[in-house]
Amino acid sequence: MRTLDFSPFYRSTVGFDRVFDLLDSATRLDASVSAYPPYNIEVTGEDAYRISIAVAGFGLEDLNIEVRESKLKVSGKHADSDEKQRYLHRGIAGRAFERQFHLADHVKVTNATLENGLLHVDLVREIPEEQKPRRIEIAGASGAKVIENKKAA
Repeated sequence: MRTLDFSPFYRSTVGFDRVFDLLDSATRLDASVSAYPPYNIEVTGEDAYRISIAVAGFGLEDLNIEVRESKLKVSGKHADSDEKQRYLHRGIAGRAFERQFHLADHVKVTNATLENGLLHVDLVREIPEEQKPRRIEIAGASGAKVIENKKAA
C-alpha cells in the first residue's frame, strides 16, 4: 500500500491546502482512469506549455474543450451515425473520452488546434504584475540601499 500522510504539513503551513489535496489525489491509484487517449505535455517556452492529445478519427465537431475553476477538460464523442459499419478488424479506437488536467494558478489556455490527428492545446502562465519580483529600497543612516530580486537561473 503506497499512501502518504500529509497531516504534518497541514499543521505547519497556511494556504497550501489545495497543493496537498492535489498531491493526495495524484498518489491514489484509480482503476477507473483510462490511458485513452494518449497525450504529451511539452514545455515550449519559459512560461509556455502544450498538451498534445492523439484524437485520430475525431473531427472538430466531435471535440470539446472547457476550462472551469483551474481544470482543463477535453472531451470527445462521435456524432451518432445512422450507418452501421462492419469491420473485419477495428484497431482505431473511436470511443468517447474525457481527460482532465489541473492547471496551476495563472495558467491560461491561449489556443487549440487540430492537426494530423493531434489536438494541440497551448497554455501560458501569465503572472500578474503585482506578483512579479520587484526592487525594494532600504533606507539607512548612510543612505538608501537597493535590493534586487533576481530570478534564480
